[in-house]
This record gives sequence, C-alpha cells and structure tokens, in this order.
Amino acid sequence: MARRTLTILMTLALMLVATSVADGRSSKSNACGAAAYSYAGVQSTTRTHGIGAVVDPLQTPNVAAGHVGAWLGLGGTEEGPGGTAEWIQVGFSAFPNDKLSRIYYEVTVAGSEPKYVELDSAVKPGEKHVFKVLETARQKGSWRVWLDGKAVSPAIHLPGSHGSWYAQAAAESWNGGVRVCNSFHYRFSNVRLAHADGGDWRPLRRTIPFHDPGYRLVQTSRVPRSFLATSLERARPAPSVPTSVSRAGAQLAAAQAVAFTRFGKR
Repeated sequence: MARRTLTILMTLALMLVATSVADGRSSKSNACGAAAYSYAGVQSTTRTHGIGAVVDPLQTPNVAAGHVGAWLGLGGTEEGPGGTAEWIQVGFSAFPNDKLSRIYYEVTVAGSEPKYVELDSAVKPGEKHVFKVLETARQKGSWRVWLDGKAVSPAIHLPGSHGSWYAQAAAESWNGGVRVCNSFHYRFSNVRLAHADGGDWRPLRRTIPFHDPGYRLVQTSRVPRSFLATSLERARPAPSVPTSVSRAGAQLAAAQAVAFTRFGKR
C-alpha cells in the first residue's frame, strides 16, 4: 500500500485544497483516476507512539485495477534515517476480482524492501476489527502490530522512529496505472493515539484531514474520533486537463509521497 505523509508546512495548502473541493468550487471536484494514488483520511498533528481504531468495510470494494485499502500507520516514504523509506501499517486490502476484503500488515525497514504479510483473506462487509500499531515499552523504536487484542507481528526495530512519527488513519486507491475509479466504503471508529511507549491510549483530537477527487471524508463523531472514508457515488473519470484545484492536489501528492509496493504478486 502507499503512504501519504503530510508536513506541517503543507498543512495550510492542503486544507485550502480540501476546502475548495468540499465547497464545490471546481465543477470537476468529484473526478477521480487522474493520480495513481487517491486518499481519504486524517493525520495526527502531534508525534505519537502508536495508533489504534476499530475499522470495518461497509461494502464489498469494487476494484477495477490496482488495489484499495484502509489502514492505520506511521512513518512514510522519507521518514527513515537520511530521508529513506520507513513505515509500518495494518489494515484491509482488496484487489481486482476480490469478493471479500483481506487483512494485512506491511513494514519497511530503512534500506530494505517493503514486506507485506497477509493475515486473513475472507473479511465480509460489516465485519469489525480492532487494529493497532504500537511502539514497545521494552525497546524504543521497536513496534508491533496488533489485531483484535493480540500481537500478530514480532517486535520490529525501525531506526529513528522513536518520538519522530505522526500517525495516519486513511483509505486509499491505487489505479494500477489505468485511469479508473476504484470504489471503497470504510468506517473508522474510536481512533486513538498512544502517548507513551506501550500504551497510554487517548482519543485522537486534533487532525489534518485530507481527501482526493472522487472520494470523501465524513466525520461522524469528534470525540471519540470516528469517520467514514468513502467513494463518491457518481465519481467521474478524471479530465485530461486538471483544474486548478486538482493541479494543486497533484503537486501536494508529488511532494508528500507515493512510492509503495504495488502488490502485483499475491
């Protein structure tokens, strides 16, 4: 899956773009498929030691090409030592012809290729699961993935991660290099952050929200933080010439990330 990492300096620009889209200032605000990756989600405004939430796919994803997913994670394509790629995430994924969702986690240690681990391949719509990514109490900079209260990964050391990373909860679509609009409908409930190694969980309060053309973010509760990340029902294919809003979004996306494993092999 891919990561969209936001910098504080880009926050205002992103919020202006998101506001323009939400307000309908572009006649093509619901176009999708122009960018390889599209997102809808939130990022914490403070660094953290972990993120957790209840997540469920509300409908069967419709993937024409590439993949869709919904995940919790930390790190990014330039968040490791010396600006290297380093991240960890857990969530749902789905690929073309999938009738059900999958549960996976993915980790990239600086200097290594991303490692995708599938935990379940038969998640039905409406099936809720509790995902967590948490820094361990015993060793700073080591992380574990948790599923429904159980550790499902070993402790993974990610150099430079202690006290450095912001958390994200997001849904995404990768179009597989084809201008198509994949659809997804995910619910994130009770999103929390760990304020110390090993825990001290508290509700996520302040966030940077983001959503790309063709997708939307709908907040359903402020505290505890809950939201829907979903496709627009009548999303149109992207025009060949982007609007000023989509151009700005494309510039942000290019500056912020998008170089992940593309799951061509299962």
